[in-house]
Amino acid sequence: MKTLLRTIATLVMTVAIAGGLAVAAPAHAAPAADYKRAATAFNSGNPYVAIGHLNTALRTNPRDTNALALRAIYADYGYDLITKNDSLARLGAIDAGKRGRVDTLLNAILSQSLTPPNPLPAIIGPRTAVVILGYGLLPDGAMRPELIGRLTTGLGQAFMAPGSPVIVTGGNPKRGITEAAAMRAWLIRHGLPASRVHAEHRATSTAGNAVQSAMLMRRIGAGSAVIVTDPNHIRRGVVDFITAGVPVVGAMATLNGYVQNVWPVLDKREQWAMYRDGISVLGLPG
Repeated sequence: MKTLLRTIATLVMTVAIAGGLAVAAPAHAAPAADYKRAATAFNSGNPYVAIGHLNTALRTNPRDTNALALRAIYADYGYDLITKNDSLARLGAIDAGKRGRVDTLLNAILSQSLTPPNPLPAIIGPRTAVVILGYGLLPDGAMRPELIGRLTTGLGQAFMAPGSPVIVTGGNPKRGITEAAAMRAWLIRHGLPASRVHAEHRATSTAGNAVQSAMLMRRIGAGSAVIVTDPNHIRRGVVDFITAGVPVVGAMATLNGYVQNVWPVLDKREQWAMYRDGISVLGLPG
């Protein structure tokens, strides 16, 4: 009898230890690692490997809306319609709002990839802001010719719409001067009232231009925007602003490099920055 009891006790202990070991076994790597691997693959031009890393994350948490959103974006870039539609359907069942924002991004990329740059000013009203995107300053804080070209174009748009507020956006200070500060001073010197020019000093990228300008627009009561930048940058800028929730009613490109960028269709390689910016604007990991 004692022998039987000892045997049972040993079995119970063995099962308990095995169970404990099962619980204590290393879990799957944190999703952040999968996001990082996915982003690295996508940045290297391989959306399919990126999707594989997201699939690993989704096996851990099938309701991970960030992973589903990224999976849809990567699949769209890679022409993988089955994975894209699966991701969007699953995302919509969990978070319809996030699915709508991803749809907005992907639709904006498609639309802008087929839209040639426009060098002509738009007819706009007082609730539409003229938003001029910044460009890196020289080390001494002086403006580069590209930025002066954007300002000259934006000034023409501002004169065509005298009731509209003007937003200049760009951080990246040089010698204590932000892009926006230099831009605002230039516009005032060239005839715009100081009260009309609103400076956004925090953005350090095109995606940041969109997110920060969207917040400034809400503060000043502007409901839509005309975006002003170079022709090789305008379509990306428009995508970012649309993704940030800003209705874009016009996009005015400078003449700098216009002829080289007038071809209306962008291939996937040329669209890549739009996808990357969109991921940033949406606040997705990676």
